[in-house]
Amino acid sequence: MAAPHDALPLEHRPDGAPTTRPLRDAFHLPARDTSVALARARVLERLREWYVDDESNADAQLLMSELFTNAVRHTDSEKVSCELWVIGVRLRLEVADEGGGRSVMRVEDADRGRTGDDERENGRGLLLVSVLADDWGIRRARTSGSEATGHAVWAELECNRTHG
Repeated sequence: MAAPHDALPLEHRPDGAPTTRPLRDAFHLPARDTSVALARARVLERLREWYVDDESNADAQLLMSELFTNAVRHTDSEKVSCELWVIGVRLRLEVADEGGGRSVMRVEDADRGRTGDDERENGRGLLLVSVLADDWGIRRARTSGSEATGHAVWAELECNRTHG
């Protein structure tokens, strides 16, 4: 699936393509451990407003918690930027840090944790992300102008909506 910012505008979609308007929320919080609960609460509130079912909502809250915690623990960021999208039956979360300090864990580190070669605590959060999400990844974040200094970690999963 294309990233939300790469998705075709509704008027350019082929005949028969879903025409549900994407739902989006973006917010920034201080890069502190205490902000993790605020990020989870924001996800809960928004997904309830968007009529996302309880199971998808719970998975999204856990994903946000893991991604946000990694951004706080592995960088010297002052703030963490979060985006939440619902596009049709897909839910996407993205958490971007400002960089600095130890960088966010690389995909290779998470793969090593996935195979059990690494018993350290590092990698367990992204292992959980890999289990909950249908797809996930890490890219350079555009934090100021065009300069990429931080990382953005995203995760996607299928979501069901109850109505709305």
